[in-house]
Amino acid sequence: MSVDELGDALRYGPFHRALRVAIDRRGLSLSRLRAHLARLDLPVAESTLSYWQRGMRHPDGPRAFAVIRGLETVLGLAPDSLATLVGPREQPRRVTATTFVELSPLGPTTTELLASLLDDPGSCNAGVEVALTQERVVLGHRGQQQDVTTRIVLTARKPGVTRYLGIYHGDDNCDISTASVVGGDGCRIGRVRRADRSMVFELLFDRSLDQDETAVVSYTVNDGSGTPCPGYTRMFRDGAGPYLLQVAMTAQALPSRCSRVLGTREHQPPVEATELICDRALVASAYFPVTNRGVAGIALEWC
Repeated sequence: MSVDELGDALRYGPFHRALRVAIDRRGLSLSRLRAHLARLDLPVAESTLSYWQRGMRHPDGPRAFAVIRGLETVLGLAPDSLATLVGPREQPRRVTATTFVELSPLGPTTTELLASLLDDPGSCNAGVEVALTQERVVLGHRGQQQDVTTRIVLTARKPGVTRYLGIYHGDDNCDISTASVVGGDGCRIGRVRRADRSMVFELLFDRSLDQDETAVVSYTVNDGSGTPCPGYTRMFRDGAGPYLLQVAMTAQALPSRCSRVLGTREHQPPVEATELICDRALVASAYFPVTNRGVAGIALEWC
């Protein structure tokens, strides 16, 4: 790394380029850089440093500027050489997430239930960014939806995030009053609200998350009260990371067809459908590399 390249980066920016060049010149890994900052009583997540040097996040607030001063010290840079490159944060265009009413016939009920847990149902889970979702649905001997296990990898968009709100929609003729939810990795169950075929619940994290901190949470919904399952879809109000859905069946109740589906709304004809083949364990799997607004899942047809 030449001195001229570093000087050019510090003179003209942008911030993320200057930081990346300075780190490369110093020859420090992000974990070692984080350790040096910790010794200066400046704790910061390794993911935050990674986001900063790639331009995916913008330093903001007194705490971030204290870390930048520490970076100047650790990287052997002149005072203010990085800080002056930060500048004012550009305000991104605010994009309104799709409403639950747009995504499901149960949307009005779901929105009412959410209103009992937060002031603005439209801001549901706005404090986190979902990086990955995995779900496994197990069908019972009658073909009914027995239980659904969900695992989510998420990143906090701001400091102090303490919960994630889960939503479950039961199948036709289900008794939602008998449905239950059990917390798994990284969380415990808080308040639960039920009405019609909808259930919403709080997943309370083991601790408050820092900005850009990643957490893994899992939970299982137990139901089994509905009729043969027409399939399972997950609602996505905004773009998210990859989604993997698996549906496990029994030999006593096998559907005549399984399809990977993408759509704009629950219980509406899909926009895209691709037939799936079950494996020897009677499991159908659908993978979605990218999830956009709408619903994604597996549809089942019964003779």
